[in-house]
Amino acid sequence: MLKIGDFSKLSRVSIRMLRYYDNIGLLKPIEIDPYTGYRYYSENQLPACGRITALKDMGFGLAAIGEIIDCYDDKELLARHLRMKQAELAELQEQIEYRMRLLDTALERLRKDDKAMKYDVNLKTFPKRYAATVRMTIPSYGEEGMLWSTLMSETVGMNLIADDPCYCCAVFHDKEFKETDVDVEVQKTVKGRYDDTEHVIFSELPEVTVASAICRGSYSQMSEVNAVVAQWVSDNGYTYEGSMFNIYHVSPHETTDPNEFITEVCYPVRKK
Repeated sequence: MLKIGDFSKLSRVSIRMLRYYDNIGLLKPIEIDPYTGYRYYSENQLPACGRITALKDMGFGLAAIGEIIDCYDDKELLARHLRMKQAELAELQEQIEYRMRLLDTALERLRKDDKAMKYDVNLKTFPKRYAATVRMTIPSYGEEGMLWSTLMSETVGMNLIADDPCYCCAVFHDKEFKETDVDVEVQKTVKGRYDDTEHVIFSELPEVTVASAICRGSYSQMSEVNAVVAQWVSDNGYTYEGSMFNIYHVSPHETTDPNEFITEVCYPVRKK
């Protein structure tokens, strides 16, 4: 028999950890002196201790290791556990690589342009949502208020219940920038179900994944924000998928001070 200190040296596992293994029933000594409390191990337990260390190095937690050790001689079951951990680590590796690319992109942006860091670009997914929508061709982008006025006036008596969170968006459907006759749609997400009016259509909007950036302040910054998002999309291997839209978190409806506007610029994207 081996004293715990000798077993610790041979197994390269600390005495503290061996005691912990004993407490949780993972690797119990073959004998404990009833008078001194000293733990004694057998040389035959060294392979089991080595398996525990190997599984820990692979990323298994002690609870899982306890299950695996019990079936270690069942090669098919052991292989199943190893493949599951392999798949888990592959997914984790993909997440880490993605985050590394984001960090590389942010650092590159910072090197190229210190203004770029004013706008943090995020990838997010909006779930399906139900909205009151108005879509029209209007004289110019500056006339967007016409659509909001139509939405509000035609639903004033309908007691619309705003969704939580409530997204008030403007979607720009034209494939290019146009100086006149622009195709714009406004949307307000709501709870419940309502009947359409002359110009207001109630519909369920599909899930959408976007690259987005928050613009704080006047709309004069939009070109700069668009450029930052476009660079992020290019640097991170995405391509555009659908019409861009703005979410108005704080708009002229809430404040007359342009410095207090908060607008989220969203570009639907997919991985190339």
